[in-house]
Amino acid sequence: MKDHAENTSYMPGFYGKKRMNAEQWANAHIDKWHREHDAKPSKAPSPICHPMVCISRQIGVGALEIADILAELIGYRVVDREIIEHMAKDTKLSEKIIDTFDERYPGWAGEFFTMLTSEKTFLKSDYARQLVRTVVALAESGPTIFVGRGTHMILPRQTLLSVHLVSSYEYRVNRLAKILNLPVQEMSKKLKIIDSEQEDFFKRVYNIKQISQDDFDLVINRDHLQDAGQIARILAAAMKEKFNIETADQDGSPKKE
Repeated sequence: MKDHAENTSYMPGFYGKKRMNAEQWANAHIDKWHREHDAKPSKAPSPICHPMVCISRQIGVGALEIADILAELIGYRVVDREIIEHMAKDTKLSEKIIDTFDERYPGWAGEFFTMLTSEKTFLKSDYARQLVRTVVALAESGPTIFVGRGTHMILPRQTLLSVHLVSSYEYRVNRLAKILNLPVQEMSKKLKIIDSEQEDFFKRVYNIKQISQDDFDLVINRDHLQDAGQIARILAAAMKEKFNIETADQDGSPKKE
């Protein structure tokens, strides 16, 4: 069991469902975005015209499972931390998406980054700037549920349902130990390392020590709401109340009253 534990790693967001990896997801969407770009007018009234869901979470609370269920309810797609990270670091891939965005909204990106620079303190590193451009381009390309990477700090607040999922440390450890079939003590050691890496990310990229609860519309504690489907339905109801987003039509597109 010890050898098994040492060789088992946890990728934040994993909960047992088979998913496309980040490279597969990106490749599957690139051609689609270019086709849609060719079919759309060169200019639109606003680059980010879709209400978004941004889910911030403590590692191990089950955010991706909730996001997948919510996506089925409201007809959105899910973009998780792995996809965002892959696209932000793959220069050629991100350039394709960003070039399409810049062509469709000439000059808007510069204005947006000027605004962000005046309001935010984190746009200092090349990675932070690339991350912002990638997230904005993804947001423009379709209705999206973002999971992780602090996307709620990037996108315009009025376009978001911003959610923070939390739980006790014991809940997270026990949940992950069960998923990975690891002893609780071994999983606890791993989770402390992952939590530290998450904290380092927010310090390095966003220049903050901890997330502020004031940034969120909803804070949900999984110790008290453990059913993922129930939480997804709560978020779907919140999207309806805030943005008039109904459940998905049969073609998978979000429906409004």
